[in-house]
Amino acid sequence: MNLALAHTALLVIDMQRDFCAPGGYADQAGLDIERLRAPIEPIRQLLVAARRCGLLVVHTREGHRADLSDLPNTKRRRAEASGAPIGSPGPLGRLLVRGEPGNALIEELMPEPGEPVIDKPGYSAFAHTDLQLLLQNRGIGQLILTGVTTEVCVSSTLRQAVDLGYSCLTVADACGSAYPALHAAALSMIGVEGGLFGEVITSDTLISLLEMPA
Repeated sequence: MNLALAHTALLVIDMQRDFCAPGGYADQAGLDIERLRAPIEPIRQLLVAARRCGLLVVHTREGHRADLSDLPNTKRRRAEASGAPIGSPGPLGRLLVRGEPGNALIEELMPEPGEPVIDKPGYSAFAHTDLQLLLQNRGIGQLILTGVTTEVCVSSTLRQAVDLGYSCLTVADACGSAYPALHAAALSMIGVEGGLFGEVITSDTLISLLEMPA
């Protein structure tokens, strides 16, 4: 496996308080918070290795403008049907609204100065954001994907990245889902037809690659 470090970026997707923190929306809704928190330590270790070797690190947050003017009606209706209307009061402020406490990234994985944070209104980190421009301007051609949830925002970002021509590595233990079967299925789909959506790797293996002498 070849890692061209100058042309590789680590994406940390939606490790937000409402999704991953005790007392956040997911926790209050009865989702398996421990499974959503499982990627924290692997991601933390990856961040140490990535920063040490100079990889571009990009963080994302799913959320909407306070007036919800960037919220499509279809997404609004889906959220209402699930019992969690976007913009409604939650345990850590209004749900999926930028600037609210629950929308913030968790303390364990806070960005360092200079690391871009992409606020996205959809599931894919490329949809209606400047992520593609940012990556192009840095000459990035390979992405390492981590975060939550494996079957929704990680998968959506991965699929769009592949269509845009990026080579992708998805880090199995650095992704998480409240639903083990969906996590496993999302990972297994990556490797179909000889790696249709790239490769799946573990954090230990990836860290070893990052720490190999140049």
